Amino acid sequence: MSSAAQLQPYRGVYPIAPTPFSEDESLDLQGQKRVLDCMIDQGVDGICILANYSEQFLLADAERDRLLVTCLEHVAGRVPVIVTCSHFSTRISVERARQAEAAGANMIMMMPPYHGTGLKASEAGNFAYFQRLADAIAIPIMVQDAPLSGVTLSVPFLADLARQIPQIGYFKVEVPGAAGKLRDLIAAGGAAIKGPFDGEESITLMADLAAGATGTMPSALLPELIRPVIMDYLAGKPGSAAETFARILPLINFENRQCGLRATKTAMKEGGVIKCDAVRHPLEPLHPETRQQLLRQAAALDILALRWGK
Repeated sequence: MSSAAQLQPYRGVYPIAPTPFSEDESLDLQGQKRVLDCMIDQGVDGICILANYSEQFLLADAERDRLLVTCLEHVAGRVPVIVTCSHFSTRISVERARQAEAAGANMIMMMPPYHGTGLKASEAGNFAYFQRLADAIAIPIMVQDAPLSGVTLSVPFLADLARQIPQIGYFKVEVPGAAGKLRDLIAAGGAAIKGPFDGEESITLMADLAAGATGTMPSALLPELIRPVIMDYLAGKPGSAAETFARILPLINFENRQCGLRATKTAMKEGGVIKCDAVRHPLEPLHPETRQQLLRQAAALDILALRWGK
């Protein structure tokens, strides 16, 4: 729809908000508000909610609804909010997208439909899936190209989406060889590619920026230290960007390879942002030694999450 095309392109750092739980695994909505405030104080350009790193796959539908309203009402327009609405069912995805738009979302993010390793749509089915989403809402759509789905989204397919569906101009590419795929997508899609992003905790950010990325979607562990890398690179200062990235890469690598979504919660509990860093079973907490290694590296960089609530 035309309203999406009139928006200024989003760029910068758009971290994923973790979902805090109490010890009994119930939602901690007050903690969620503190998470959002901390992220805004980190200087983020926007926030993504209900994503995989938000443990969306462990949330009941009613909990998703509560979190959607809580987050959007609390952010209250201070930064743009992207809402993940992925589901295997086209109908349910459309319902979620409409609900997110009505609640005030600035964009939705979608993976292609999948369920487990065996249930996938055809390429034509995937195209129709995204087309129906675009027909149902007026806000932009970001396509998440991640290994978790097990769905191969080719560059020609993604470029066709962007050219034929104006609302789809944003792509979060976090597959192996992301830089090459981003470069090829930008070449194939041209001006239709409004926002090429990477993910995977920004672990390949320098290569992805060199390929043409203009944004990244990491966790909320250290976005205030990741953002200068992007801004310096986009401002024509790749040397400064590379120097900053080299300094923070060990922590990003440790998060990506050893901790996953638990890292942000661990740091935010230590820093008084949230009361509990529990993840929902069957996910397991970090080993105590891994936790201490993470906190030592985070403290060496003086990340905001470790001191925001103290």
